[in-house]
Amino acid sequence: MAQNEQRAIEALLQRHGFHFSKAKGQNFLIDREIPRRIALTSEADASNGVLEVGPGIGALSSELCRRAGRVVAVELDTSLLPILDETMADFDNFSIVSADVLKLDLAALVRERFEGLTPIVCANLPYNITTPVLTAFLEAGCFESLTVLIQREVAERLCAKPGTAAYGAFSVFMQYYTTPRICFEVPPEYFIPRPKVTSAVLRAEVRKAPPVAVEDEAFFFRVVNAAFALRRKTLVNSLMTAFGALGKEQLAALVVSCGLDANVRGERLGLAEFARLAAALREAGA
Repeated sequence: MAQNEQRAIEALLQRHGFHFSKAKGQNFLIDREIPRRIALTSEADASNGVLEVGPGIGALSSELCRRAGRVVAVELDTSLLPILDETMADFDNFSIVSADVLKLDLAALVRERFEGLTPIVCANLPYNITTPVLTAFLEAGCFESLTVLIQREVAERLCAKPGTAAYGAFSVFMQYYTTPRICFEVPPEYFIPRPKVTSAVLRAEVRKAPPVAVEDEAFFFRVVNAAFALRRKTLVNSLMTAFGALGKEQLAALVVSCGLDANVRGERLGLAEFARLAAALREAGA
């Protein structure tokens, strides 16, 4: 089945003179079952406006249009627009924004295109923009959930627990704002061209409120980023990169006052520990 679909896709692309761009991170799905599963995982229905990024030739777009009230796809590559005009011609609830998603005011786009609908994200994200685009989705503050096909390694990092090798500052960021979980994997052979890595579908429901109390979110994430600045060093040494004015002794005392070992590494701290540490540093005038 996938071979027949691949031949049909290749014929479509050849007819339009399309060439894949490695710089744009383009990898198109060739088995229609995968887009169907992604759309089901998103739980999109008639009450939703779905933002898609990097629609490619519309494999996922069409599945979303069968379920959602409206689908808006952001596509940077203008050479794909005539292809999408052809493949999405039967769907009147689909529209394209020809733009760089990282340069858009996503909250304004949602207000304009999804009035009366609950906004969600569902996309096969280009690998090269995964972190900044996920950050943009969450900073927009308007999406109920994110369902994205990304590199498995990145998905594992977003769901990683404290003390594991995959756990880092972006893990904390995602887990502060969402409840991420890996739903299923997609091997390289389901794409053209084949990526060198396995992919995974991640669903992240956006929290209605953070799981910990934080007075200043910008300061909280400044602390988190500092804690991972020197990953192989202790938390105190890492904190010196951003809060060195307090001095090493005071920083060590603050770490201990939060119930932590003076020699603990930043990767051991969960959201609650980071919240306590941020509050202590803020009170100390950091």
